[in-house]
Amino acid sequence: MHEMGIALEIVEVAKSALPADIETPRVEQINLKVGRLSGVVADYLNFCLEVAVKDTPLEGAVVHIDEIPIVARCRDCHHEWEAEDMVSVCPACSSANLEILSGRELNVISLDIDEEGDLSVEN
Repeated sequence: MHEMGIALEIVEVAKSALPADIETPRVEQINLKVGRLSGVVADYLNFCLEVAVKDTPLEGAVVHIDEIPIVARCRDCHHEWEAEDMVSVCPACSSANLEILSGRELNVISLDIDEEGDLSVEN
């Protein structure tokens, strides 16, 4: 289950983004964007985050995950579409010369902090 490694990295990214001027910050919500092709199972990630945030300012935070759809574009006919799962051919021209535009992302978007409100995180 690679979600534990991902959860530990999310905790490190989030902790490094906490404002230094708050003595004991408390994160209320962790906002993530996870692509459908990232290989991350949201339920597993949530379970792993519950373990990974113990004894950190993130303990007790709600995890909000926005799922990013798979968007592909054909390099031959330039048709662009949203796919339900991994694609192998263009539905317009049957070419296999494809580019995946989105769906592989896994980003910490922001943290909602009790004292300071919303804190954006670039990652």
